Amino acid sequence: MKLNYIKTTILLGAVISFTACTDLELEETDSVFREDSGEGFSGVTDVPSALTNNYNAIRDQLNTQENLYALQEVTTDEMVVPTRGTDWGDNGLWRSLHQHTWDANHMFLLNSWNNNNRNVFNLSEIIAPESNANPQQLAEAKFLRAFSMFWVMDLFGQVPFREVNEGASVDPRVMTRPEAFDFVMKDLTEALPDLPNATPGPDANFASKAAAHYLIAKMHLNKHIYLGNAEASAEDMNQVIEHVDAIAEAGFGLQSGFFEIFEPTVDMETIWYTNTGVGSRIWNGLHYNQGAVGQDAGGWNGFSTLAEFYDLFEGPEDSNHPNVGQEERRGFVPLEGTSVSGAEGFFEGNNDEDEDGLIDGSDIGLGFLYGQQYELDGSMTPNRAGDPLFYTKEMPGLVGNPENTGIRVLKYHPSNGAYAEHMVLFRYADAHLMKAEAIMRGGTSGESALALVNELRELRQATPLASLSDQDMLDERGRELYNEMWRRQDLIRFGQFTDEWEFKPESEAFRVLYPIPTTALTSNPNLMQNEGY
Repeated sequence: MKLNYIKTTILLGAVISFTACTDLELEETDSVFREDSGEGFSGVTDVPSALTNNYNAIRDQLNTQENLYALQEVTTDEMVVPTRGTDWGDNGLWRSLHQHTWDANHMFLLNSWNNNNRNVFNLSEIIAPESNANPQQLAEAKFLRAFSMFWVMDLFGQVPFREVNEGASVDPRVMTRPEAFDFVMKDLTEALPDLPNATPGPDANFASKAAAHYLIAKMHLNKHIYLGNAEASAEDMNQVIEHVDAIAEAGFGLQSGFFEIFEPTVDMETIWYTNTGVGSRIWNGLHYNQGAVGQDAGGWNGFSTLAEFYDLFEGPEDSNHPNVGQEERRGFVPLEGTSVSGAEGFFEGNNDEDEDGLIDGSDIGLGFLYGQQYELDGSMTPNRAGDPLFYTKEMPGLVGNPENTGIRVLKYHPSNGAYAEHMVLFRYADAHLMKAEAIMRGGTSGESALALVNELRELRQATPLASLSDQDMLDERGRELYNEMWRRQDLIRFGQFTDEWEFKPESEAFRVLYPIPTTALTSNPNLMQNEGY
């Protein structure tokens, strides 16, 4: 039985308009500073409002298919945005990400740099002693600052930092990656005691002890990468295990019903979510003729996955219709719509806003949409020429694609509402796999990595593994966490981010870091361009 979703009162700071092709703006500068009144920084006058504004800023930044999401997903073997005629051309913006040919002028890099560094500065103002934040406010601000600085460190390898009392005449100092790692860890460690003890439920869309434990575990899992070490240390892997166990002690755990986790309802797995809209995760890959109540115009026909990524999932090669023996996470393509009276499993309790007796959007599949697509009445969905819409594995390349090439990916579903506001950021299954990987990398535990992985696989209706290799672990993380913004980081940690895959030759080793945006280098001489750019 699903619990009713309790919507928070915090609203988004801005409304994003999504279109099939991007409408991108370049910010003039990455300089972030307080206007100098001549009297110095005297503190934030309304800390609760300032904290709310910072939550909203982060939510707003995640409410897009561009920027951070694109840098984490489209640069990997998991996602590709092929040009279809003139759609999704955007002067090669998407193709350069997939092929690892981006440069320091790519606007998604600049936007991600600006957004996260702006967050860090604004949160530093709340954290400053002059603002007199109470202990919980201070802890939440430190967690959010750590989250934003984590991304700057992860993506760019160096972090500018401006003190709250420094004006435009002062160039921000620059932290190295190890220095930034220590800064983030200090924020998280100091925040942890005063963060709320949130358990699975609607309060999980705010900073909590469990969310801090998750980010600390993620930091330690990748620490050897950030510090430039060849291998992870047993001490760091033990830290991963300890903090994942703390999340479990707070009441979080694995949940059956994979796609139900991404509904706007309470579940056991969601450690931290945001009430930003998930429209870009729904519509960016669906065909123009695939719509639902509230989005009658249909999808934007862009994002797809590669055949080799789809082939990681258990199931027959020639069909992904219901009940053909595939593992749950691969999803299925319905042969018709689902009636409200006969709904069970994922579609049970979902919307019928037009009161036609059928679950809205229940003709649209879940997971990986491959093969013929169908309408609510069981007829074949047509393409724009009126021919049957059949999604193929094969694509001719990154350009020259017709409407139907590429398998589409759908974790959030329009049957929950065309733009439901419930995006999962931290999830227990990820923590569960982090623990398994930490054990595999030398951490100490009474549990085995193989047993943990198989526990998850059996829950997801996949055949247990007989043994566990590095490749098995990377593949399992891909199967569980696709479309959740972790694939780039995982590929880097397993040494495969620069490997060759479809439509991408082997890329240079320096591509594991992004370049510092050109305008950032111009505005702050303390920054140095990353190697290779």
